[in-house]
Amino acid sequence: MCDPSPTLEETTEPYRWRWLILAVMIVAEIMDLLDASIVNVAGPDLERSLGAGSLGLQWVIGGYALTLGAGLVLGGRLGDRYGRRRMFLLGLAAFTATSLLCAVAPSIELLIAFRLLQGTAGALLLPQGLGLLRENFPGPELTKAFAIFGPVLGLGGIIGPVLGGFLIEGDFFDLGWRSVFLINLPIGIAALIVAAKFVPKKAGDRTVRVDMTGAALIVASCAVLVLPLNQGQENGWPLWTWLSMAASVIGFALFALQQRRTAAAGREPLVTPALLRKPAFTVGLGGIALFFGGLIGTQLVLTLFLQIGHHFTPGDAGLGNLPLAVGTAIGGAVSGAFLADKIGRKVLQIGPLVQLAGAAVLWFELDGLDAASFSIRDIVPGVAVAGIGAGMVIAALFSFILATVDDDEIGSASGVLSAVQAIGGSIGVAIFGSVFFAQAKTGDFTGGFHRALIVQACLLTAFLAITFLLPKKGRSDDEQHGITTETATGSGTKQHLTV
Repeated sequence: MCDPSPTLEETTEPYRWRWLILAVMIVAEIMDLLDASIVNVAGPDLERSLGAGSLGLQWVIGGYALTLGAGLVLGGRLGDRYGRRRMFLLGLAAFTATSLLCAVAPSIELLIAFRLLQGTAGALLLPQGLGLLRENFPGPELTKAFAIFGPVLGLGGIIGPVLGGFLIEGDFFDLGWRSVFLINLPIGIAALIVAAKFVPKKAGDRTVRVDMTGAALIVASCAVLVLPLNQGQENGWPLWTWLSMAASVIGFALFALQQRRTAAAGREPLVTPALLRKPAFTVGLGGIALFFGGLIGTQLVLTLFLQIGHHFTPGDAGLGNLPLAVGTAIGGAVSGAFLADKIGRKVLQIGPLVQLAGAAVLWFELDGLDAASFSIRDIVPGVAVAGIGAGMVIAALFSFILATVDDDEIGSASGVLSAVQAIGGSIGVAIFGSVFFAQAKTGDFTGGFHRALIVQACLLTAFLAITFLLPKKGRSDDEQHGITTETATGSGTKQHLTV
């Protein structure tokens, strides 16, 4: 029996343990998806245990997505330079360790700090996955690997709130909310052992330069954008919040300028500058932020409405997310299987219209609620219809935006899209959380949900307008995942889907 961890050599034979690598990649991605959504049902438990208010809860949920998104592109470049196996193991170990820190946090302030660190670890871990698959799977098998990858990740996003509710309500060993982080320990340790033994060693390219100045600019710009969005409602929107948001716009503009100058000087930027000169791509980035900000924000509001407004247990609130998740799965299956190929860009316009129809149904369902007899069945139709519309967009959106870029830009473009998706989710948590809690503090939980639906309608309308500027056809799955000779060695990231 051969040594399972030799240096990968050039050979015509596929790597023997490649399917174990796929299993480890899937485990790592599911850990991230669970942590992105599993905490949503922990609000009341965090309030009782650590005294977390609405602001603390927003930071616990949105802070993770913020540092994850801000660091994804940098994480990919570090993998290029130092080797994806090394960065994957480091990221997985850090993610597992920060999960333990989150579980033992004695205060809400430390929990927020540890969640920020956990997102940073995720940014180091996640970009390595697709690169490792490309390195170890031959072309035809790589397509099969991606066919397994996608549905499993979708399942991970669906079970997050359900599993979180089960763990918190079960209160195993009196751990309460801490169990949602502790569950990562056995999974992470097992994945780390398998990855260390079976993922082959391959040196990185030390000629790759890591643009730390660009990384610092993007992190700072994201921070000064999300900070006032989280703090503004609590503090009455003082002048500094508006100045901070204006500074974020300047920061993003400086980042784009710095990336062009870095490339002009012959150094390697974080983002291929040509991408930022493509109007359809930059408009698509705005569409990604609008869509996922609205989707993740309304998912949070739904959970808060059930738990805080109607005193659902964490388990019941987790199950209450199932109509949205199932609707999303149905919409994604219909769109991905044939609709996007058959009608092209129109699927991105039908999707938000279906979401708006679902929001309208939900509005009237909320108006007719009897608080004394309320059950999740009262709002299932509106939530499920909205989910179907969301799934139609999720299944196709990345491929249409990637159709605007050249083959050799796919790796960089995918990383940027994934980063914007995560940051958009963090912004959505801040905005929708503030809108809901502003009304919830007066006891008007239905009014808070209504206001959130109005914000979502505005975001969907803006997104709908943007779709007319995207290409009429999307990239094929093979092109989208970079299975071309030009991109087979480049770094890439997954579509970081949360439902």
